[in-house]
Amino acid sequence: MSEAAPLPVSPLRNRGFIGLLFYRLLAMLSYQIVAVTVGWHLYQITRDALALGLIGLTEVIPYFCFALFAGYAVDHMRRRRLGMYACLGLLLTTLTLAGVASGRIPSFGTITIYAAIAVNGVVRAFLAPVYTALFARVLPREQYARGAGIGSVVMQTGLVVGPAMGGLLVAWGGNTLAYLVAAGFAAAAAIAIVSLRVSEPPASPERAPIFKSIGEGLRFVFNNQVVLGAQALDMFSVLFGGAVALLPAFIHDILHYGPEALGMLRAAPAAGAVLVGLWLARHPPKRNAGRLLLYAVAGFGLCIIGFALSRDFWLSVLMLMLSGMCDGVSVVLRSTILQLATPDEMRGRVSSINGIFIGSSNELGAFESGLAARLMGLVPSVVFGGFMTLAVVGVTAWKAPKLRRLDLQDLQ
Repeated sequence: MSEAAPLPVSPLRNRGFIGLLFYRLLAMLSYQIVAVTVGWHLYQITRDALALGLIGLTEVIPYFCFALFAGYAVDHMRRRRLGMYACLGLLLTTLTLAGVASGRIPSFGTITIYAAIAVNGVVRAFLAPVYTALFARVLPREQYARGAGIGSVVMQTGLVVGPAMGGLLVAWGGNTLAYLVAAGFAAAAAIAIVSLRVSEPPASPERAPIFKSIGEGLRFVFNNQVVLGAQALDMFSVLFGGAVALLPAFIHDILHYGPEALGMLRAAPAAGAVLVGLWLARHPPKRNAGRLLLYAVAGFGLCIIGFALSRDFWLSVLMLMLSGMCDGVSVVLRSTILQLATPDEMRGRVSSINGIFIGSSNELGAFESGLAARLMGLVPSVVFGGFMTLAVVGVTAWKAPKLRRLDLQDLQ
């Protein structure tokens, strides 16, 4: 009689993985509190939806300029040290914004606020590649799918708690208090990453030329239909389908609620993603992963259309929560695909390229949303974006057949 196969060890029993999750959660809480607060802060000053879109543009330009160099640095330097410096940079920006909100630092209209946001863009270029590269050092390959599910839950928990906390802090104590609490989380994230126990690859005494090394990462991504298709799908869906940047305008002009409701709306997508992430952490997808990814992004587009047409606050919350559930499936599948398909020595560069696709699309999407709202009106612009997301799914399914037919076993 054969013995039963042993149950797989949970990634949550890995102390290095737990420490890495704390780093990700604390940095996410800091960033999300700032995102909610600075949006409310600027809309109080300008009452202009385009000003909200400019937040994204101001952050994405320096992010885009530094992302590839950040990926090179992660592949060739000590990753924990880079993560610590990034968290300290996040601390600096939040303290600057706190100084502006309290009147201790001159704002020069809104110039100082946008300058702090620009520095945030540089900082963010390092945060995700550090996490991605260390993820593969703390977990064995067979645990990547479950680890990606758990990591998604932690990230989305930050996306739930951070915005809700930001909205409540602004409503209760004002913008300055919210910024100071965010600064505390950034400092805690720096401590978490520098104290992480994980083996890192030895630094090479002879580093590859920086532009040649970056070119190798770009060629890997653009010559891999599965990786490129997954990244492009998410990039364009977020670019056209993102409505988060316009939430202060929806709250103020359509739903007629205050900053605490803004926190709830920003948290709703992440709440849905947490529920999905918990399920996928226990039941990681293996069959028909590519098809499931396409369905999830199409569902995201439909939910965004439903949100734009809603005039009831709780229906709007529901639509955003459902959009988060669809996005949660997409995040787990895309993260698993990237971890399984990427060689270890290229994780920093591939993660930075993914960040350009995904991270920049959030900020460019924010600018696109603000500009479209100015040209088309608030509600029509979001409806248009939802339909464009559906078009992106159709084009990706047509142009990337390997992704459409993908099973995760193909990458093991």
